[in-house]
Amino acid sequence: MEQFFSELRSFFRKGDLLLLGLCLSATAFGCLAIASATNPTGAARSVIVQVAAAVLGVMFYVIFSSIDTDFFSEHRLALVLFNTFLLVLLRTPFGEDYGTGNRSWLVFPLLPFSIQPAEICKITYILIMASVMASHQNRVSSIPSVFHMVFHLLLLVGTNIVMSRDAGVSLIFAFIFIGMTFAGGVHLIWFLLAGGGIAAAIPFLWNYVMADYQKDRFRILWDPSIDPNGEDQRYHSLRSLYTLQGGGLTGQGLFNGNRVQTDSLPAQHTDYIFSSIGEELGFLGCVAVMVLLLLIVLRCLQVGARSPDYLRRLVCFGAASALIFQIMSNIGMCLGVTPVIGLTLPFFSYGGSSLVTIYAMLGLVSGVHARPEAESHQLYVRPAY
Repeated sequence: MEQFFSELRSFFRKGDLLLLGLCLSATAFGCLAIASATNPTGAARSVIVQVAAAVLGVMFYVIFSSIDTDFFSEHRLALVLFNTFLLVLLRTPFGEDYGTGNRSWLVFPLLPFSIQPAEICKITYILIMASVMASHQNRVSSIPSVFHMVFHLLLLVGTNIVMSRDAGVSLIFAFIFIGMTFAGGVHLIWFLLAGGGIAAAIPFLWNYVMADYQKDRFRILWDPSIDPNGEDQRYHSLRSLYTLQGGGLTGQGLFNGNRVQTDSLPAQHTDYIFSSIGEELGFLGCVAVMVLLLLIVLRCLQVGARSPDYLRRLVCFGAASALIFQIMSNIGMCLGVTPVIGLTLPFFSYGGSSLVTIYAMLGLVSGVHARPEAESHQLYVRPAY
């Protein structure tokens, strides 16, 4: 107990309370939006679950903030095995698809909530990538180094697709990879080669790998002749846009949105929470959401930029990359400019596992703020294993 209070006092002295305050502000805003979006069907349970997840998330924020990043780096193999085990569980009786066709959730009888392994793997992947890149720090652009990094990306993405069949959520791992390798100093030539390779592979993927429904998610972005009345492929995006447009500058008011309060927008408290906010709080409410999220991302980048340690800096940039991709994907989906891939809006969308893991991920950033570099007796040259 004494050790617990000692760690708690240390957190309040050294932890990133500014980042925590921004996260709590966004969460409070999100709970208010969820309460309004679920009002037609009964808001109490959703709000209670979200608040409980926030409390658990803050606990994980404090715990992860108290653990030295080097500890995770030294147990990289354990993290890789943990990711693989977690994803393999999706093909067991514990795996659940909730009617989406993607087996992306784990449901355990004794737990009152389900778990999305990809959310947890997002945190561990950032730590794995930071550890791999730190072990190759002095030759991060060499062929063995780049292949080592690509191996871990393909291992995680491949396992996730095979086990869950959810290709969309795997994109977040690719974006984390791009953000961390760019911030870590990998030479530009590798990005050009990767871009050329992807461009060359697109015709094959389009013709032989992607299903028709996946192709339609892209086609509707540029082909207005596809489902112009919004009865099939364009159903969700058009309803989202109509909901956003109904808010004007200041919105119709919380618990007063024409579409939101009649439950006319699909997934209005999860995937399309941004559109719900747009109708009820208007353009100004949407700006407030984006400003809050931008401040959180900038804080992650600021903490990383201030750290002289390569490993810790990469952890912060990896967390910022994950947030940026989720924000861009979700808001872009609500605006109809990006494909629907089912990523939540951080802190605002309803979802306990998503909220808890985001707090845990940002707890790593708080840990870097508390310990921007290793103690002198802990400094060593990390082997390239």
